[in-house]
Amino acid sequence: MHVPVQATDREIWRDGIASEGTRLIPEETPLALTYNGGTYAVMMGTPQNLEDFAVGFSVNEGIVGSVDDIRSLDVVRLDDGIELRMWLASEGAARINERRRHVAGPTGCGICGIESIAEAVRPAAVVPQGQTFTPEKIMAAMQAIAPLQSINMQTRAVHAAAFWSPAGGIVALREDVGRHNALDKLAGALARSRADARGGMVLLTSRVSVEMVQKTAAIGAPVMVAVSAPTALAVRTAEAAGITLIAIARQDGFEIFSHGSRIVARHATEVADVA
Repeated sequence: MHVPVQATDREIWRDGIASEGTRLIPEETPLALTYNGGTYAVMMGTPQNLEDFAVGFSVNEGIVGSVDDIRSLDVVRLDDGIELRMWLASEGAARINERRRHVAGPTGCGICGIESIAEAVRPAAVVPQGQTFTPEKIMAAMQAIAPLQSINMQTRAVHAAAFWSPAGGIVALREDVGRHNALDKLAGALARSRADARGGMVLLTSRVSVEMVQKTAAIGAPVMVAVSAPTALAVRTAEAAGITLIAIARQDGFEIFSHGSRIVARHATEVADVA
């Protein structure tokens, strides 16, 4: 049975004392993404929000231009994994025939099976300028994530990706054992709800590698905020894509690595409003 969390027995050794107990841990399941009858990739992930994952992966990988290119999507639960079975419109079918690959992806693999270096470091989409954000809003948004991480509250073992908008706060949050999967699920949730990401922020509980920037650019969000540090390539990619990359976000502040003009102190926005 494919459930996101399992209870397991364990032996505990702390402070020189042995004991026994149970702990909730996240499930990890092979997820096969198939298009028009052929397997494109097999990823390891958390068996939850799978329709979001299928759509988000397809959009972020460039397999489809939008959710409308997916004619049908079925979640087929097998004994040893789950197949996300999709049938594409004719344009998407032609694209997948050109790019089809068979991939066995480990947990959190973001660019498994990429066939060339150029494809791995492909330029990210350039995002629009969007609006400005105050430091207070950024810190408040990050602090709002933890209470919404239902699986992580039980297991302390999964990543989250969330989208925050000025009007609605955190409008979507998805979790997975793989940080890339969590972001793909978020992308799928936004695509399926027809949400406009141009005025909000992507929030991550993980570090920022280049493919996380590429996926955020595909979503169209102008700002991404993460609790951990970025790689140098991620910073260069965010700079080229026009994304404000904020990392090492804590309760007392954060660090801005690219396009800091979108971050404006509250008193500056108040002066602008008065003017």
